[in-house]
Amino acid sequence: MQDLITRVAAAAGLDEGLAAKAVGMILGFLQKEGPQEQVQQMLAALPGATDLIAQSEGGGGGGLMGMMGGLMGGGIMGLGANLMGAGLDMGQISTVGKELMAFGRENAGEDVMGQIVANTPGLSQFV
Repeated sequence: MQDLITRVAAAAGLDEGLAAKAVGMILGFLQKEGPQEQVQQMLAALPGATDLIAQSEGGGGGGLMGMMGGLMGGGIMGLGANLMGAGLDMGQISTVGKELMAFGRENAGEDVMGQIVANTPGLSQFV
């Protein structure tokens, strides 16, 4: 998992703590909204992923964007608002998502990640 966090931090220009939080938030979103069988396969292929999800529970940061995420209730828009509330801009969110999906393909396989992207509402437009 440290390899992923380092990779995401470098690609998105984030410190590793924020990169870890963002990855955990996205993985948590996939765990709730994605196709369960494939998400479990992905999580099994990414040792430490469930710990990262647990550490990021509670979602975004404070401020207006964090509140917006809560008001939106969930889904991809709520995730985006929570990530912005944590301090990421749209470009960084896109980079984190793309790096996470690439890492998932490398470790869980193209078929698993393709099913996750195809069957998670709204995800395909962001990765």
